[in-house]
Amino acid sequence: MEVLIDVGTGVERFGIEATRAGRRVEVGNARGIVEVTEVTRSGTPVRTARFMAARVVAVVEHPARDREPASAAPPETGRQGGEAR
Repeated sequence: MEVLIDVGTGVERFGIEATRAGRRVEVGNARGIVEVTEVTRSGTPVRTARFMAARVVAVVEHPARDREPASAAPPETGRQGGEAR
């Protein structure tokens, strides 16, 4: 998860990620505060970051990284570039 914040002179990036298997990142918005929390499987918060909602430019969620090597990925299907149909 990436949070982009307006700091007045530009935009600053804060990265929050689930550091262990089974953990997840949750985002909440209440009373003008955006809260990003890493939680365990049981829902226990591990760490939390809070930002003023008025300063948040974007909250970007990135997909989980694959654990398989790229060579194990299925072949792409569909048209190849340059073919005319």
